[in-house]
This record gives sequence, C-alpha cells and structure tokens, in this order.
Amino acid sequence: MQTFNVTGTCVPKKHYMVDITGKLEQIKKLIDAEAYFTINRGRQYGKTTTLLALEHFLGDEYTVISISFEGIGEEPFSSEANFCQTFVELISDALRFTSETKEYREVWMAEDITNLKKLSDHITNMCEDKHLVLMIDEVDKSSNNIIFLNFLGKLREKYLLRNAGKDFTFHSVILAGVYDIKNIKLRLIQEGLHTPATGETTINNSPWNIAADFKVDMSFSATEIETMLVQYEQDHQTDMNISDIAAEIYYYTGGYPVLVSSICKYIDEELEKKWDVDSVRTAVKLILKEDRPLFQSLIKNLQSNADLSNLVYDILMVSKTWSFTFANPIVSLGVRYGYFKDVVGKVNISNKIFELWVINYFVSRDQLAALRHAVPVSIQSDIISDGKFNMQMCLEKFAKYYHQHYSGKDLAFLERESRYFFLFFLNPILNGHGFAHTESAFTDDRRMDVVVNYLNQQFIVELKIWHGEQYQQKGFDQLKGYMDKMSLSEGYLLTFDFRQNKQQKQEWLEIAEGQKIFSIVV
Repeated sequence: MQTFNVTGTCVPKKHYMVDITGKLEQIKKLIDAEAYFTINRGRQYGKTTTLLALEHFLGDEYTVISISFEGIGEEPFSSEANFCQTFVELISDALRFTSETKEYREVWMAEDITNLKKLSDHITNMCEDKHLVLMIDEVDKSSNNIIFLNFLGKLREKYLLRNAGKDFTFHSVILAGVYDIKNIKLRLIQEGLHTPATGETTINNSPWNIAADFKVDMSFSATEIETMLVQYEQDHQTDMNISDIAAEIYYYTGGYPVLVSSICKYIDEELEKKWDVDSVRTAVKLILKEDRPLFQSLIKNLQSNADLSNLVYDILMVSKTWSFTFANPIVSLGVRYGYFKDVVGKVNISNKIFELWVINYFVSRDQLAALRHAVPVSIQSDIISDGKFNMQMCLEKFAKYYHQHYSGKDLAFLERESRYFFLFFLNPILNGHGFAHTESAFTDDRRMDVVVNYLNQQFIVELKIWHGEQYQQKGFDQLKGYMDKMSLSEGYLLTFDFRQNKQQKQEWLEIAEGQKIFSIVV
C-alpha cells in the first residue's frame, strides 16, 4: 500500500505522488535544446524527486547519468587528480543503471585522468557519438571548493567549443541545489574562499554563466495536487471532495511539495482519514507544532540576515508592500530560499504555513525580549468558552488592552505597529488550538485582513487605519466581498483612529440579508 512521504526521495511504487508530467515536459524542452542549467530551489522542494522522475522520463531518448557528491567526504576535493578520478568513478557507477554496455562503462574508468585537461579530453572521446545528459544533485555540498568551480569552468569551455563545432561534450548538464551556481564565485570571494586573479571580472567570469534560465514552476498547483488525491481516493474510497480539499491544501501550502505531503500524511495517518476542510486546518495546526528542519532553516536564515528579516517583518506585521524585482538582492535571496513569490508585482510570503511560523517567531521573540506587554492569561478564559471562540469579546478585550498599554505612544510608531499589536495580542489566546494569518491588500498599505481559525470556527477581521468616512465605507465593501468569498455570515472590522477627537465606538451593522459586521474603533 502506498503512503505519503515527507522524507527523502519519493518513489512512485511506494508513495502517493503528484503527476508532474507537465513540468517534466518543460524541462525536456531545455534538454532538447542542449541547454545547461541549474535547478536551484529551497530545501525539501522536491529537487531530487524531480531529477529521478526526469531520469525515467528521458530514458527512451537519452542516456542519463545521475550523480551526487554528497557523502563522498573531502578527499575527492583535495587535488585535481583525486577529483577527476572520483568523477569518472561516479560516472561509471551511474552507467550501471542505464542501457549502456558494460564495455562502455569500463572505458569511462580510465586510470590516467590526473588533471582537468585530461578529464576534458576523456569527456570528448566518451561523448563523440553519444547523447549523454549529466545531472549533478546537491551541488551546494561542493560549490565552496575551487576545484569544483574549475571543473564547472571546464564544462563551460567545452559547451562553448561544442556550439562552435570544435568539441564533443555532454548533450545537457543539470545542476541541482539551493544556491544559484551562476553567482557562486562571487559568493566565494565574499566569504574569503577565493581571491580573484588580477583583472578577473567576478561576474562575467562565472563558471556557469552559460546556463539557461530555469523558469519551470516547481510548486504544485491545486490541479496537480488533485492528481495525487485521485490516486489515494482510488485506493481508499473516502468520498472526499477532491477539488475542495486540493484547493484548501494549496491555500495553506502554496504548493510547497513537502508541506503538501505533510498535510496529506497527517490526515491519512493521524486524523482518521477524515478528508475535509476542517481536517486540512487541523493538519496545519499539527505541522506548526513541529520543530522540523525546514522551519529551523527558515528562522536561522532570518536571524542571520537582518535585511531579509526586516523585509519579512514589513510584509507580515506592518502590511507594507515591496515591489517584486530580482534587482533587489534580498528579494532574490528570498525567492531562492522558497520564501517569496510574485503576486501582482508585489512580494508575498510563498505560503501560509511559512507565514504562520514566522508570525509566531516574531511574537515569541518580542515576548522573550520583553519588548511588548504580556497579554494576561485570564483574558483567554473570557474569550474562549466551551470550545467556542468569541471574536466580538476578543476585539472588545483588545480595545481595553490597547488603550491601557499603547495610548500616548508616538503617532508614527502607532500607525506602523498597530496591526502587529493585534497579532501579538491574538497569538497567546489561540495558544496552539488555532492560528491566524494575514491576507495583505497589495494595492493598499492602510489595510490588512486577518483570518482567524479556532478549532472548526473561522473569522475574518479587517484591520484599517482611519482615513475618512469614504475610506471607511470602502472597508465595509471590501470586507463584505471577502465574506462572500469565504461564505461567512459575520465579519469584523477593527479600525485604528489616531485623531485627537476620535469617537471610540462599537456596533453590529447589517450589510445584507443574513450578513452583518461588528465594527469597533480604537
């Protein structure tokens, strides 16, 4: 019986998998064009699984040589001779699992390959009448080594000569890792691991500047997630609404492969195979309680890069918009890690689970540093009774908490931080039984929607800063639109009014038949 896999490579006979045929067809177009390229995506993004699937997909047309330098130690990188000999051994071993003959594999094992020049000549001879596709996984493990970079430079040289009709080499080369190998030499120079020669131009002299752009979307769409659920449904016949479940999984994961499988694994193994929207949200809560390496890496990267951390804080906690452009190195870094995506030209966090984890991190960080006033534990018992969350009571309690601790603060500070105050207030009340995430309005820095989930309840709270009656009415219209989208009969509008003569009030307003909004001004 197949299972959902969240560790290591996914294997079709053992694991439920998304049908990625469309992605493989896009990658094959690059290979057919004899392109050299890099698949650089975040951790646990399915790179190795994709390479394995690609190997089988290309098998009828190409000889695919799939190798990795992971786990071979440092000795192969101690000298050119060691590296070259290790490389041909890896090639020979990989050829055992192709249709190539034993004699061809043994010829690869030439013993006099002692430098990159001899390795280059050997590759020429071995590729003269072959269409070999070379795939190297986990290149990050060796990309800080100058011998490996020189090897990439040799592949670049042969690529250029091949295109000029003066050499034979691999038909296509694919490197897979987190970092963009195009800029790896620049990274080594910045880290003090490489000193450029006199007159050397670091970027133009990149060992991989011949690489084609890899634009294939490695995340799963809701439609692609459906293909995996169809396989599962054929085995278990749960009568799930496949389309609705796939859409909900995509909503929280953004199609990040390991997170998609994690939700499915929880529902299958720990939530009694109850495939509905509530179970998806429960699975999200369980994932957020884990201290998995993916989240550890996320927080480590935020802690080690203040610019990245500040940009994420602006997006999530302040609802500030940032233009999406790779010209901004911090945006480019966030995309490489798998943290950012482009939404209508603005930077957005790539998925709700990352967003929730980071919000919890920012809130707990400030709690530990005593930068904010602690929320009394007694408030939770007032807001939550018999497993029910009272959002009206929550907003009323927040208004008192806000006036007690933040009235009289600097106006600019309040406008910037006001929405964070609400998230900070809300987090300990939910206390692992629920979660809240933001829905930023990319065309309007002055508003932010917060979706609150508690057990099987869901609320939408729109947070706005007062900018006049006309703008306030627009807020009601926007909130109603969101309520319609989420099929909610009640909505909540929290307005921060920083005028000296402001009117603090709260009221329920009927906006349509069967729909009402609780409005509170603080």
